Amino acid sequence: MTVGDVAEGAPDRPRVQVKFADVGDLYVTWRWEHARERPRAYAIPRAAVQPALDRLHESLPSPLPGESIVAALDRAFRGALADPDRERRLSAELAGALLPAPLAAELNAMLARGRRPHLRIQGSPSLGRVPWEALIVDADRRMVHEAEVSLLVPAGVRNAPSRRVSRWDPRGPVVAVLDPPVPGGMLAPVLGPAGAGARLGPLQERLGSRARGAEPLLGGAIDRVRLRTLLADASRLLYVGHVSSSDHGLDVRMHLSDDAAQPGRAALLGAHRPLAAADIAYGAPGADTEGGWLIPARVALMACESGGDSGFAEPTALVAALVRGGAEHVAAARWTLPTDAGFARAAGADAPAFSAAVDAVDAAQESTDPVAALNAWQRTCAETWARTGAVEHSPLMWAAISTTWSPPPRQDP
Repeated sequence: MTVGDVAEGAPDRPRVQVKFADVGDLYVTWRWEHARERPRAYAIPRAAVQPALDRLHESLPSPLPGESIVAALDRAFRGALADPDRERRLSAELAGALLPAPLAAELNAMLARGRRPHLRIQGSPSLGRVPWEALIVDADRRMVHEAEVSLLVPAGVRNAPSRRVSRWDPRGPVVAVLDPPVPGGMLAPVLGPAGAGARLGPLQERLGSRARGAEPLLGGAIDRVRLRTLLADASRLLYVGHVSSSDHGLDVRMHLSDDAAQPGRAALLGAHRPLAAADIAYGAPGADTEGGWLIPARVALMACESGGDSGFAEPTALVAALVRGGAEHVAAARWTLPTDAGFARAAGADAPAFSAAVDAVDAAQESTDPVAALNAWQRTCAETWARTGAVEHSPLMWAAISTTWSPPPRQDP
């Protein structure tokens, strides 16, 4: 089958699954969902991609070993993703190294025939923080200009017999957990001091009477028992707060208002028991309600490294736990998210980049197609960044977010 054959037989919105594996060198396989009988494979020498990956990791606000969060943010605001010229070069270099020439030719053939492809990407541990949506694939055109882009959890998760798939109801209840206080005061609010919630006016208006969660909604305490109860009949979840990474995926933790007396699989953090991905997937030992949680169809996690599943050897962290419990669309972050205060310090002026991203991601989750809606916002952000070069419009924020899409197993080849 030739490049032309693949394109000629494609539907109006062709989808291709692209999967990477670290085996010394980097190996990539792909198959078009309308031509499943012809998978492709390609080897990428590690030396051809590792220098660009190293520069990417040095540019991100995620702390390096032994580095404080403040130091990591300062480094990132001086790094390549905060500088228009260096960012363009790095994004183009990553695209050239990671997109095999045969796959690029097939994508171009689709575009030449007026078909906009959808790339569903399953990364490998070394690629867990690659901002696929932002990669520059032609002049100043990024991946989101030419295609829709979503992430793909392993087939063993999305097609598992035990997986639930919740029904999406656009008029259904929304569980909003916005900056819940963490016992012990060890984690500062991500939305800033009291009153900062005024920046979330459009979001609050959109949630309206459908919002259920803590009282008051912004900064209200909520524990895992209350959250699990609310999620049982919700259509979607918006979480804005803290997520902590770990050595393995099932120990990635959300931070609610649980105290040390709450049973769970995560180790105590002072007077606080975090909620581990394993708690969501399997329930907490000794709790009154064991077993996995029922998760709504759509989830947005606006929290640091909340979408880092593919960075683990076993990619079963928060996103996989949410998909297993019922989610079809999960928006999450692949690296540490700078807060509005961080951007303001870097920009020297009021810069509500984080609040604006929360609103944009929530609006995308309300849309008919959350993947396309998030990509559209990212295109707008990329164009503003190209026009202004202002750090608050840099990929440090908008390229951190991705949507994992996992339709019901019977629909997902």
